[in-house]
Amino acid sequence: MNNTIKKKIDTTLKFVYSDNNSLSVIFHNNELLMGVAGEFNKNLKELEKMTNSSLYSRGNSIMIKSDPQKNELIKNAIQFLTNQFINNGSIENKDLISSVDQFMIKEKVKNNNVTDIIKTPKKSIIPRSEKQKSYVRALRQSDIVISAGPAGTGKTFLAVAVGLTMLLEKKIERIILSRPAVEAGERLGFLPGDMKEKVDPYLRPLYDSLYDLFDFEKIQRMIEIGDIEIAPLAFMRGRTLKNSFAILDEAQNATDTQIKMFLTRIGENSKIVVNGDPTQIDLPNKSISGLVRSKELLGHLNEISVIDFDHSDVVRHPLVSKIVKAYSKND
Repeated sequence: MNNTIKKKIDTTLKFVYSDNNSLSVIFHNNELLMGVAGEFNKNLKELEKMTNSSLYSRGNSIMIKSDPQKNELIKNAIQFLTNQFINNGSIENKDLISSVDQFMIKEKVKNNNVTDIIKTPKKSIIPRSEKQKSYVRALRQSDIVISAGPAGTGKTFLAVAVGLTMLLEKKIERIILSRPAVEAGERLGFLPGDMKEKVDPYLRPLYDSLYDLFDFEKIQRMIEIGDIEIAPLAFMRGRTLKNSFAILDEAQNATDTQIKMFLTRIGENSKIVVNGDPTQIDLPNKSISGLVRSKELLGHLNEISVIDFDHSDVVRHPLVSKIVKAYSKND
């Protein structure tokens, strides 16, 4: 986003209240208005559905028509989205979800603790729950972090973001991203291609997180020169990781022995992160998953942080949180 918009942020929005329970948000910058409203007003339509209210885009303003309490909620949401657009140049679906979340509204009122914000080349990332905030702090302060929780809680994305910022700030020399290729098991030979082509499908989510945070070409270059290494868990055996930020993703599919092996790779000036969802174990025998056991055995150590996420921390889509909650109740 250009400096012209950034300079106008404090005076861009004007709020006009009317007697008929309507509130107009007036923009003095049309580029900002279009960014907040979205193409064909898609962001406004999504806010309407999420809040069960009526929003109209007229000229250089957005009119909110609902009860006074809901008008204030949407006003805060528009302020939040305005800041997101200024900081990142775009608005994503998760920003719309956060804009009406009470935790995020309170954080914005406090202007958020700058130490909790992760600034990557593509975007600034703000923790979206208390657990996420604790997780980001643990990623920065602890030698080892073990986190467990459902899909969509940001376990992998936030860890990759913190690791990337540390690499760019030269606090570490390398990021290592790993996953167990459980679905392939001992049958990798049946898949076409060389070893990289065989295991890449299981590592794709890690690539996706990197590309979401930094330019594709630059990530590719960092992988080529070894600043970023993406490899199956089996490739970690026998190594000592120095000046590294290592992440084991989908750790629920690693055995007790494998997680012990990965954790004991830690070397000088290194951090290790172990993430997983205990409800999505793909191992033939679910009881041999080592994620829960690692939390129980190591959670008392001062150098190790354990973070447990739940459905309230899901930021991927409102429906994901409902699905996770429904399955949790049934289990």
